[in-house]
Amino acid sequence: MPGRDSRPVTRAAPPLPHSRRPAWAGRNYTLLTAAAFVTNLGSQGALIAAAFAVLETGGDGGDVGLVAAARTLPLVLFLLIGGAVADRLPRHRVMVAANAVNFLSQGAFAALVLLGEPRLWQMMVLTALGGTGQAFFGPASEGMLLSSVSGAQAGRAFAFYRTAMQGAALGGAALGGAMVAAIGPGWVLAADSAAFAVAGALRAFLDVSHIPERTTSQGLLADLREGWQEFSSRPWLWGIVLQFSIANALVGAADSVYGPLVARDDLGGAGPWGVALGFFGAGTVAGALLMTRWRPGRLLLVGTLCVFPYALPAAALAVAAPVAVLCAVMFLSGLTVEVFGVSWMTALHQEIPEEKLSRVTAYDWFGSVALVPVALALAGPAESAFGRSSALWGCAVAVVVVTAAVLCVPDVRNLTRRPEKAPAAVETPA
Repeated sequence: MPGRDSRPVTRAAPPLPHSRRPAWAGRNYTLLTAAAFVTNLGSQGALIAAAFAVLETGGDGGDVGLVAAARTLPLVLFLLIGGAVADRLPRHRVMVAANAVNFLSQGAFAALVLLGEPRLWQMMVLTALGGTGQAFFGPASEGMLLSSVSGAQAGRAFAFYRTAMQGAALGGAALGGAMVAAIGPGWVLAADSAAFAVAGALRAFLDVSHIPERTTSQGLLADLREGWQEFSSRPWLWGIVLQFSIANALVGAADSVYGPLVARDDLGGAGPWGVALGFFGAGTVAGALLMTRWRPGRLLLVGTLCVFPYALPAAALAVAAPVAVLCAVMFLSGLTVEVFGVSWMTALHQEIPEEKLSRVTAYDWFGSVALVPVALALAGPAESAFGRSSALWGCAVAVVVVTAAVLCVPDVRNLTRRPEKAPAAVETPA
């Protein structure tokens, strides 16, 4: 199994005498964590706001799916280019430019909702612009994070990062649902726009001097081929990405399309649905906190086993379970999928060379979201053809099947965490 670690390493500068941060929490890591907290706080509420903005204009489940798909389609189309660009240019500049696009698109969406009745095509165009920004932001952000911590403390650093990120998601979902119910979706979208502006300002101060200068003698297509070779040579990598290509599409349809409809018809509206999403966020926080202490040796085996509960929320929605039951399964699902998330980031950091991180994570993102626009667009027709409950049961069963299938890949079962080496940080703590 491929496992050679070819990342260049620089010697760590000692922490400042009175710094209260751990040695691995350097300047870049701190800025990235703060910016992720801000954007997640706004974006989670905006997801709810966008769905209810469509419903309040008289749209149905199909229209909600089309708007959600409009964001995901350009994400799929531009992700690979975004990954290659992020491995050629300073990653922090790519991130700031992408945040500016999201700031403008969400601000325009908010203005349309607040000033009048937005049309479906307008909402689709603006969400598509946001998805384009995310296509360039995602690979740059993940590559920047993975290169900003030391190998010895990577798992703990990723767990703390995800704790902050998921804590913001917890607050954003609950607050967003409450704000949509109290003052309408327009103001929630405006708050998300402001969050992108703040996060972009923070990311402008990232330091990339520790990253070796990229060689750009070969063309963009050659970069993409090199990233594909790195990706396709690792069965554990493409196997899990294929698994999540299906699982994310189905769970995305359940959460983005069927969830708001079930909430409207059976749970009492946006408020209870926001609370349920908040419990999912609470579960992810709990999972991330667990992973600050737990260091499983078989990273991907443990992580994949923890994906099975990812199917539970769709099953709960299928039977229109009471809010308390839905909240419980959302919490469990969030906790276990976060165990996978930290394990996955640790495996990528351990196995992928630094200069190829953004391209490999772009292929990861691409595969993970490639089917989401299709699932979102077909969610409405599937509900009409089979009924909402049957469609949700189909989502739940398929997640279980693909998760069981990926356990047949030997590398998924056998990839192990390497013994810790002496800490070698990649940046000077500030």
